Order: sequence, then structure tokens, then C-alpha cells
Amino acid sequence: MAPLVTGIRLSGYGVAYFFAAGAFMSFWPVWLRDRGISDAEIGTLFMSRQLVGIGAMLAIGWIAHRIGNVRGVILVLAGSATILLTGYQFATTFLAILAVTLVWGGVWAPTLALYDGILVNETRARGIDYGRLRAWGSAAFILGTVVCGAAVDRNGPAWILYVSFAGIVLLVPLALWLPADAQGRDRAERAPFGITDLLASRPFLLFMLAAGCCQASHAVLYSFGTLTWRAAGIDDVTISLLWGLSVAVEILLMLASPWLLKRLGVCGLIAFALGCAMVRWLGMAFTTELWALVALQALHAGTFAACHLGAMAFIQRALPPSGVALGQSVYYALGTGATQAVVFQVAGLLYADYGQRAFLGMFVVAALGMIAIILLARTWNGMLVVGTR
Repeated sequence: MAPLVTGIRLSGYGVAYFFAAGAFMSFWPVWLRDRGISDAEIGTLFMSRQLVGIGAMLAIGWIAHRIGNVRGVILVLAGSATILLTGYQFATTFLAILAVTLVWGGVWAPTLALYDGILVNETRARGIDYGRLRAWGSAAFILGTVVCGAAVDRNGPAWILYVSFAGIVLLVPLALWLPADAQGRDRAERAPFGITDLLASRPFLLFMLAAGCCQASHAVLYSFGTLTWRAAGIDDVTISLLWGLSVAVEILLMLASPWLLKRLGVCGLIAFALGCAMVRWLGMAFTTELWALVALQALHAGTFAACHLGAMAFIQRALPPSGVALGQSVYYALGTGATQAVVFQVAGLLYADYGQRAFLGMFVVAALGMIAIILLARTWNGMLVVGTR
């Protein structure tokens, strides 16, 4: 298959997913506020979605690992997410929104972990750079954010759902185009390890703590960044451009990922991300000046992209191909999911009491991650932590 067609086939699902995520993540708090949801309740909704995602990712990741048909599982999840998202249109109270969140989150959360598992294995097998394929998803995130910001500015918060749905409805056809792993079932039958083996591995636990803290430290930004900037008088279009800027710089880092990974190594890349996070949250705690926000949003290339690329590189090196789907699910469920669930709830409480200063709490979360990555760098030799090649 031609390299261009292969790249489109592998990245198409991610493009649709991140277009929807760009709209939903950047402006969902605005939609919630429009329906009368309080700051503490917003934190609860984010936490609840993360908690249900933890169980779903572990259970569905284990199922995909055992049956060896990751694409089939993704297809079922994508179809379910498309149907269930419409439930938000009819939810008008906190309890109704919570009910939809719990059900929808259970099918939405595992899809990215499983898709990334396919991407990690396919790029390794075909000699393709993961970061450059993943950059197309980041570009789609920018498009989703900008389109949603313009739609909200012109037509109101209801359009957040409509723009998100435009991406989600494409997931099923693009999931059908993902490559099937013809040997996946055979691999699964001789799976070299299970969840308990991963959780017994000190390097894997330190990795999940370090990367999880870095990703979880975005909680105040994801929950209340848009609301904070709106309160400071920044209009929705400019806010969407701020979100878009952060991901545009992220794309540049992903394109340079082979060079960065070679020079910094896996642990160095994650440590770089945590250092950027500490600077970013400290700055956001004290300013809403547009020029400063531009600079701080540019650090997203470090706080998200460098961390994510470092995490995928760790999984490529620390796990055999037959265990990537399970490893991805455990990482997304416990490393980022469980950590984010706790921090999202804390973020809601901190923001309700301290407003913008809640970003200082995220500085502390990133600092804890820095301690974990230093310990990992001292104990992991770059080899498999479980299983065999």
C-alpha cells in the first residue's frame, strides 16, 4: 500500500476523534454553564466521566487484549458513542447531565487508548514515525476548536454539541478503514502478562505516576480555562484561537519528535513536559493578559505533546507488541484516568474557592510528577518491564 494511503488510513480515525474533542473539550464548560451548572458541579461531571472511564478502559482493554480484535471493539464503541452523545441534547438538569455523562463516558474513554494501541503497533511494524501521524489529529483539534468558537460566538453554546457531533459521526466509517491485526487472536491466546503483572512493575507504576500527573495537571485549564478567559473579557473567537495556538505549537513538537526523543530519551522527554507544566500553571495563576496567555499556551507543546510522545515511546520500549493494547488501556485508565478523576474534582473545589489561583494546585501536581520521573530515570534501563518480544 502506498505510504500516503497508509498514512491516511492510520490517521483518519484520529482526525475525526480530535476534531470532536477540540470542540467538546475547549467549550464544554461553557455549555454546562449555559444549562445552569455550578463550578463545583462542573468538577464533579469531569471527575465522574473520568471515573467511569477508568473501569471501562480496564474492562474493554482486557477484552480487546483477549479476543485480539481491537478494530472490532473500536467500531462498537464508536457506534455507541455516536448514538449516546445525542442524550446531552435532552439533558437539562445536573442529574440528567450526570446520567448521560456516566453512560457516554463509558464508551468514549476507551476508544482513544485502543486507537493509540493500533497506531503504536502499526508505526513500529511499518517504520513510520508515530509523532508525525499523530500530528494530523492535533491539526484536527485546532480545526474543531476554531470552528466551535466561531459557531458559539455567532449562534450560542448549543452549537458546541452540533460541532462535536460532526466529528463523532465520522468515527464508524473511519474505524472500518483501520487495519485489522490478522495475528491478533493468536497473540492474545499466548498473552505474556496481565494487568496484575503491570501493576507489580515498579518502573511501569512510576511511569504512570509521572505521565499521569503531567496530564492531570491540565485539569483547571480544561475545566475552567475558557471560563476564566471569558470573565477577563476575552471573546470566544480569541479564546478558540488561544486553544488552537496551543495545539499548533504541539504539532511542531510532534514533527520534531524523532530528534527530541533521540537527544532527551524517554524519561528526559517526560521530564521536559513536567518542567513546562510547572512554568505554565504558575504563570496562569497570576495573569490573563493576552500576550502572556499566548506564551503560556505555547507551552502546551511541552505539557501535553512531549508527555504524550514520551508515554508512547515508553510503551513501545517497555511492552511487547502483543501487550500494547492492554498496556495502553491500563495507562489511560489508571495513569491518566484515575489521576485526572481525582484532580478534576479538586480543581472544581479549588476554583470555586480561589478562582484563577487554582492553577497553583496544578503546579503542585506537576511537581509530584517530576519526582516520579526522576525516580524512573534512576531505575529503568530502557528494556521490557514485562513479557518477552
